[in-house]
Amino acid sequence: MVFLTFLDYLGVFVFAMSGLLTASGKKLDLFGGFIIAFVTALGGGTLRDLLLNVDISWIIKPNYVYMVIAGVIFALAFKKVLNRIRKTMFLFDTIGISLFTILGVQKALEHDTPLAIAVIFGLITATFGGVIRDILSTEIPLIFRKEIYATACLIGAISFVVLHHYDINETVNLILSGSLIAIIRTIAVIKKLGLPVLNDKI
Repeated sequence: MVFLTFLDYLGVFVFAMSGLLTASGKKLDLFGGFIIAFVTALGGGTLRDLLLNVDISWIIKPNYVYMVIAGVIFALAFKKVLNRIRKTMFLFDTIGISLFTILGVQKALEHDTPLAIAVIFGLITATFGGVIRDILSTEIPLIFRKEIYATACLIGAISFVVLHHYDINETVNLILSGSLIAIIRTIAVIKKLGLPVLNDKI
């Protein structure tokens, strides 16, 4: 699946750029920026691999690290332009979480995890890099706020395992479930939809 590998690398590249821009907004130094970019791009996958007790992807395939470095360099070189095209970054981010959710589910299923647990691994892969990024940046993680983010990944992951259970072609399943995540996320942002916020009345 050369195309799938390409999309995986593209997701790492884009998330690395996102992490670097976040670090820049917090006025971190270059080393801090690289660390934030690294955990944003690879943190979720690393946590997934640790929990599955398998080889960590970026250790056995250093191309992932090279993509982080490339993303950092690109973001540094074109920081002003990227800050002006946040909508484009949103598009790439949405594609990234869609792909990473499905990749996480796939990897969990390859190791014979129950379907419900595979859904959780998809969610971890897609979102926990951002959670680590936000914690290190002293922000409340995005998935814990009102904005629909993790919920879209959760629905897409459930869709994937259900279709997988009924032996739907894997490529078709990836396209359908990944598109579902992207559509939900995009509509939620455009329509400013969100989950109820906890307060003293809830």
